Amino acid sequence: MSSNSRQPELQSKPATEPDPDRNHPDSGNVQPPDVGQFEETAAVEVQAVNAAPSNEGAERDDPRLRKAEETLDLTMKEFLNVLKNDIDTGEVHTPLDSEPNSEQQIGKNNVVIELINSVIGLDEESRSRQRILTFAARRYASALERNPEDYDAFYNWALVLQESADNVSPESRSPSKDDLLKEACRMYDEATRLCPTLNDAYYNWAIAISDQAKIHGRTNEAEELWKQATKKYEKAVQLNWNNPQALNNWGLALQELSMIVPAREKQTIVKTAISKFRAAIQLQFDFHRAIYNLGTVLYGLAEDISRTKRNMNTKDVSPDELYSQSAIYIAAAHSLKPNYSVYTNALMLVRSMLPLPYLKVGYLTAPPLGNLVAPHSSWQRLQFVLNHEALQEIDNINQISSTSGDSSTSTKPVIRVNIPDIVSVSASSDLTLPPGAGLCINTIEETVLLIAESWEHLEGWLDAIRLVYTIFTRGKTDVLASTIST
Repeated sequence: MSSNSRQPELQSKPATEPDPDRNHPDSGNVQPPDVGQFEETAAVEVQAVNAAPSNEGAERDDPRLRKAEETLDLTMKEFLNVLKNDIDTGEVHTPLDSEPNSEQQIGKNNVVIELINSVIGLDEESRSRQRILTFAARRYASALERNPEDYDAFYNWALVLQESADNVSPESRSPSKDDLLKEACRMYDEATRLCPTLNDAYYNWAIAISDQAKIHGRTNEAEELWKQATKKYEKAVQLNWNNPQALNNWGLALQELSMIVPAREKQTIVKTAISKFRAAIQLQFDFHRAIYNLGTVLYGLAEDISRTKRNMNTKDVSPDELYSQSAIYIAAAHSLKPNYSVYTNALMLVRSMLPLPYLKVGYLTAPPLGNLVAPHSSWQRLQFVLNHEALQEIDNINQISSTSGDSSTSTKPVIRVNIPDIVSVSASSDLTLPPGAGLCINTIEETVLLIAESWEHLEGWLDAIRLVYTIFTRGKTDVLASTIST
């Protein structure tokens, strides 16, 4: 494999969307009610084709809210087709085709080959897939016998082991899924020892560890495994920061870890997970899986704070605000993928938490209309609403109930930013602005500067405006409009 094929651009190709309702557990554990997550997925390159071991989701305790699966740019099926083509053309080499230079390596290889050979498969399709994987394993064994420092071979063999683990019957004791995943992790360890910058190996290693953790449930062993997975995701992101998928999976691993650790540690880990989902969205605004996952983790945090009745700092976001934020993200994910029943079902649960007929309502401090350099004393704290059409100032409570978006009962000019006119939305650290967290919206006509009450509140406004704009650019505004209409 050439060096330029080891680190594929994950977002350079459109994702292949699977049926999100496959393999949904209907009951589960301690976090109520988690509106489902998208699962970790391997994004890997084998023989210049991305391949993904599928991963079964962790369970949740609200049967109404089900889990959805993640996907990849390219599928394992395509990888298997490449391998099958190599087999048909005679390009797959077995250990007999080479002169081995390490008896110890041969012995290790034979143990792993035997492990893969013992995987039967649940049906004819999986058995056919396993036969191809077995040929691939021999190919990588041959490569390692010729060159024990071939990190590509270690890496690719690890992928084969991960995929083989998915072919193991739940009732199988020999081999077990855990056995195959342990061998995959050993292969990733070898690959990264030989090539410490192989970020895809760290990424898929984290997924293999996560799959192991799921086997162990809510035990001390699982806690340690989830911690290891988060460290591997962290390393993958350090090596390739422009990887929203890794950030999303990192957030999921943290979310799982938060359900095992002592209560005093839980909220800190959850808030870290929130930051990873948010970072993934900031890299890819239409990443609906991360958007949805952020909604679920915010919902869980609101539930936790409400249940524990923790004393809140005045700067903390209240549970009601967290519920509302959760609903915003779930509504946005639904708008981007309205045919996903997981999103539809979740939206039915949280829709009442939105300030209908708006997506978001809150206070922002604004300068006098058209005067961004007005003295601080002239800026006013005003109520704003955001819907599918615009961000608009509302100057009194009666106007909220009477405004439809295009018109107002007030004769006073108001600040209004139409969604189609937006060029960019960002935080502003301009020291000349009044105290607070600055929000800068550039439109085709002007720049609008507003001040949020805190940086936490600012993040909510930034995400909400960006999501509405993304929904508009994807041609899904009508879906959002129907969601928030009363």
